[in-house]
Amino acid sequence: MAPDDPRAEEISPETFFAADLRLGRIVEALPFPEARKPAYRLRIDFGPAIGVKTSSAQITGRYRLEDLPGKRVIGVVNFPPRQIGPVRSEVLVLGVHDDEGEVILLAPDFDAPLGARVS
Repeated sequence: MAPDDPRAEEISPETFFAADLRLGRIVEALPFPEARKPAYRLRIDFGPAIGVKTSSAQITGRYRLEDLPGKRVIGVVNFPPRQIGPVRSEVLVLGVHDDEGEVILLAPDFDAPLGARVS
């Protein structure tokens, strides 16, 4: 981003770490036909301290439902829940957009305990 881009505004480490980013594992992926944009309903296990949370994710361009269970993901677990149609989304799953605008999920290269905090 260009230095004058408002999205490039500097934040403090304290502000960044206020977002609780954790490692989870998708335990269930379901169709979400009610979504305005193509999306899946996900149930993600963040370990015993946080538990299983629900999310809606617009990742249909790169991922098939049957390939998602077992996949590790990074999610923000301390945002307030949002109602997205009939789904109560409790977690924001993180990803980046590729050149075609499709989302690629963020995940660690190696395994770590579920619920491990991003640092």
